[in-house]
Amino acid sequence: MTMLLKSAVGLWSHTSPCILSLGAVRLSSTKSHQTGTMNVITEKHGAIITIGINRPDARNAVNPDTACQLVKAFDQFEKDPSLTAAVLHGLGGNFCAGFDLKELANNTTSLKLEQDVTKGPGPMGPSRMQFSKPVIAAVSGYCVAGGLELSLLADLRVVENSATFGVFCRRFGVPLIDGGTVRLPQLIGLSRALDLILTGRPISAQEAYTFGLANRVVPDGQGLQHAIELAKQISAFPQLCMRSDRASAYYSTFDATSFTDALQFEFDHGAEVLAEESVRGASRFAAGEGRKAKF
Repeated sequence: MTMLLKSAVGLWSHTSPCILSLGAVRLSSTKSHQTGTMNVITEKHGAIITIGINRPDARNAVNPDTACQLVKAFDQFEKDPSLTAAVLHGLGGNFCAGFDLKELANNTTSLKLEQDVTKGPGPMGPSRMQFSKPVIAAVSGYCVAGGLELSLLADLRVVENSATFGVFCRRFGVPLIDGGTVRLPQLIGLSRALDLILTGRPISAQEAYTFGLANRVVPDGQGLQHAIELAKQISAFPQLCMRSDRASAYYSTFDATSFTDALQFEFDHGAEVLAEESVRGASRFAAGEGRKAKF
């Protein structure tokens, strides 16, 4: 599975320095397995890690220091073999209101951009990263502008009923440079993506669900809980097979040069799983497990 994992990791080296940082980031740990600094808080729930943006007074808008901390948190997730899935969320009632425009207005030198997308993180932090394991976004409140782009980093979005999506940065001449124009059309189709990108209008959780942007809509206050439970369900499956199928879906969507190329990638990586997991799975099925579509 080495080839599979290499194909799924980030565009830029996870060991690269975070050029967005305004200072050193200190990660500490406690007996409760809670780690992080003020702006980003991570917590382990067994094999699941939650990554929380913790700037509630700014509706979790991301400044350069927060962006760097998010990169470090996701890097920790990707490199830790004991972790099977990550849940990205915002603390204090909002997912993320985008990049911190107040900080940018007051300090135009605070945003140091790496133009080559293969050499460094995006302005929002992990937006250029790709992962070999599932990421789920638990969306509450505002998920707009760069925050919307961060939510697109996830494989699935569990959305609270009162949440709001939108390209709100349209009003201020701030472009989508954290993957929004790349991922959104692939997720919901070009026509609907352009509806959001051109107008900047807000859409509700229900409309987001209709668009396919939201995968689950849950009651307010329950997004994180439902996202963690979903992550645990996914983590209970045979992992090599699940990750192989996931990697193939991403490859066929973003990287394949042709239909044949996509089919070849799917077969080559799926074949690696057969001996490692499929034979055992077939034996469990033959013994009676999983009949009548029981999970």
